[in-house]
Order: sequence, then structure tokens, then C-alpha cells
Amino acid sequence: MNILAQRYYGMHNAIFSRIQHFDGVAPLALRLFLVPVFWMAGSHKIAGMEQTIEWFGNPDWGLGLPFPSLLAHLAAYTEVIGAMLLLLGLATRWITIPLMITMLVAIFAVHWDYGWAAIADSGSQEVAVRLGTARDILQEHGNYAWLTEKGNLVVLNNGIEFAVTYWAMLLSLLFTGGGRYVSLDYYLARLFPDRV
Repeated sequence: MNILAQRYYGMHNAIFSRIQHFDGVAPLALRLFLVPVFWMAGSHKIAGMEQTIEWFGNPDWGLGLPFPSLLAHLAAYTEVIGAMLLLLGLATRWITIPLMITMLVAIFAVHWDYGWAAIADSGSQEVAVRLGTARDILQEHGNYAWLTEKGNLVVLNNGIEFAVTYWAMLLSLLFTGGGRYVSLDYYLARLFPDRV
């Protein structure tokens, strides 16, 4: 058993010690994945700020949040500024905190009641019936080929899956930072080593 452990760790160290100089690739990939997510979410909120405020505040068909104007502006600008900072890898750890809070609000205020899945399981009988009915209606009364040329019809479940995934990605960036060689944070830390 000891020989197996030695061989395992010998191989492990030989391989992974050589790739440690590329450890900035993973945070870069997370950052680049999250940039369009937050940019689109924030810029859509800003473009329709009046509707966003109304949705944030309305208890009947919206979120029913207190201080809807303040929270709508905070969420929108956190997402847009956060996207830009993530793109540059600047203040990466700092911006993950308000973005994680935004995701927690989205999880509990928007998606929680719909369960886990973001897209409903098309294998379930109920969802299959609804998709079949929609398909029949669209084939009879619409241009079904055009509607589906970019992808199949789905039933949006709107569960917490995506928001939790984004939250977990941000959590990882909170601990790793922007990444070695691929972020402004890395170069600023090298420029001002006595400040870090």
C-alpha cells in the first residue's frame, strides 16, 4: 500500500507541479463566463429602469422588495460594473461580494419557488404534453421551422440552478482572485508588493 501511495504521489507531483504556472486559466475562464451574464442582466435593468423598479417593488406580480428604486439601481449597476471589473480582473475579490449578494437575492426572491431546475425536464409526462401542444399550435398557426431553427422549444422552469451556479463561480473567484498572469489584480500586486 505504501508503494502505491508513493507512486501515486510521485506521478501526481510530477504532473501537477508543472501546470501550476497555468493556474490563472481557471479563474480567467470563470470570469469570462460570468462577464456576459452580468453585463446583459445589468444593462437590461438599466435600459428599462422604470419597469425594473416597478418589478422590484410590486408585491402582486413582482418581487415586493422594500426600497425598490434603491435596490433596482444597486442591482443594475453592481452587475454592469461587476462585469467590467471581472473582464479586466480588477478588484476581482471585492466585486464578487456584492455580486454574490445579488445572486442570493435572485435565488430567494425570484427563483426559489420554482425549485432547482432552470429548464423543465422534457422527459416528464406533464412537460412533454405541454411541449407537444405548443408544437402542434405553432406548426398549425406559425412558422415552426423559423421558430426552432436556433434550438428546440423548452419549458422554462425558472428554478435556482443558474443563480446558484453563478454564486458558486463567484465564491471560487472570491478565494482565487482574478488569476495569475491574466488579471490586472496580479500585475498591481507585483507593482505594489509591499501593499499586498
